[in-house]
Amino acid sequence: MTSPNIVANRVIGENQSVSFFPHPPSKENHLTKTGISLLRFVPSRASMVAAAILTTIIITVTILSSTIPAFSQPVDSVALRSQSTSAPSSIVIGFVGGFVSHDNLRHGPVRLAQRIQHSAPKDTYVGVFENRRRKSAYDTVMRLLDIDHDGGLSPEEKTRARIIVFGHSWGAAAAVLLARDLQKAGVPVLLTVQVDSVAKVWQNDSVIPGNVAEAVNFYQPHGILHGRAKITAADPAKTEILGNYRFDYKKNPVACTDESRVERFFTPGHMQSECDPHLWSVIENMLRDRLSSPGISAETTAAATTTAAQPQP
Repeated sequence: MTSPNIVANRVIGENQSVSFFPHPPSKENHLTKTGISLLRFVPSRASMVAAAILTTIIITVTILSSTIPAFSQPVDSVALRSQSTSAPSSIVIGFVGGFVSHDNLRHGPVRLAQRIQHSAPKDTYVGVFENRRRKSAYDTVMRLLDIDHDGGLSPEEKTRARIIVFGHSWGAAAAVLLARDLQKAGVPVLLTVQVDSVAKVWQNDSVIPGNVAEAVNFYQPHGILHGRAKITAADPAKTEILGNYRFDYKKNPVACTDESRVERFFTPGHMQSECDPHLWSVIENMLRDRLSSPGISAETTAAATTTAAQPQP
């Protein structure tokens, strides 16, 4: 499979970090003037580091929370393609990042899913999930593959699976974790796509499980929130890493129209990775190629199926 066409001049730059340090009080309080001796507070190195970490966490949560819509529907996901009584020819699962609602069209994964529904074959299932709803996504995939509705998947039902999973930020990490969940069930995955992937503390989004035929990673290196720079295959014989593509928005900024002030100030690169039309166009073309060609990666997928249930090393 050929690698996606990436503009070379977008892949430059270095990581940068931001630190925040409290200042000690500059004056003694009024009690000192009356003769009462008080110890002046002098912050230790440890306290300053702790304050810096706490400040970073608060800012990060604020940024992620700033994308929550005022009113969101009390559902976990939205299926953008109506389901037929037969099994879909392909299943496309997208995950949004942060605390974003699954139907918020400000965000790249939702917009991409909406475009894919117009170009994919009619019997393709396209669904968008919030990153914390990975179990719902898993249950949806298993239900769609269960053609005879017996509550389990036969070897034939697993073999015919054509699944693509993509996501941004926390959603990109969720895409890898869903593929890992499907590996345990013996279900193959055609492709995983990570965009500026950010894993939660207890997650590992860097190693792609052996049931995935192809995987690709897009990231930018700047700011408090920046994506994982490299993904690897748990089993290179089963999974092809199409590339780890670096985008530098300091050198090639992208205008985002719906960003919040917090995003623009603290995480401009992470924000731009979600609204970059060139980046999402590359991903869209990758998905269209695989959805329009039923035989694509069939041999690789069949090979992945045979080891899908094996535990990841």
